[in-house]
Amino acid sequence: MTRREHRAHVENARTLIAAVNLIPPGLIVAILAILVLSQLFYAFLPYRKRTYVPIMVMTAAGFALGQLWDFLGLPSLRMGQANMVPAAPFALLLQPLAKYVPRLKRQPKEPKDPKEPKRPAHT
Repeated sequence: MTRREHRAHVENARTLIAAVNLIPPGLIVAILAILVLSQLFYAFLPYRKRTYVPIMVMTAAGFALGQLWDFLGLPSLRMGQANMVPAAPFALLLQPLAKYVPRLKRQPKEPKDPKEPKRPAHT
């Protein structure tokens, strides 16, 4: 490695570190919490089978409401800079509304409840 290449690598590393330092740690914790909680909601809540993206959207909306709660100065429980309570309960309470989140055409629609069991056709 030449001296010029070494300087370029050092400068790139400094630029990357400066960019990473601009991201608040609470944002990283909140994003990870949204991903983990949305997976838990998808796996364990007793709703009929549904797509994952609306669940993640409603979990993110719950965390946004939790941040608004914190911005208003109401009492909360934090994990670092991320507001966990009431964000997690808000996310849980918003899950029934996930079926109303609009989806792109690529994603499957919500499965419909079967009205009558299908009977095999007699021939």
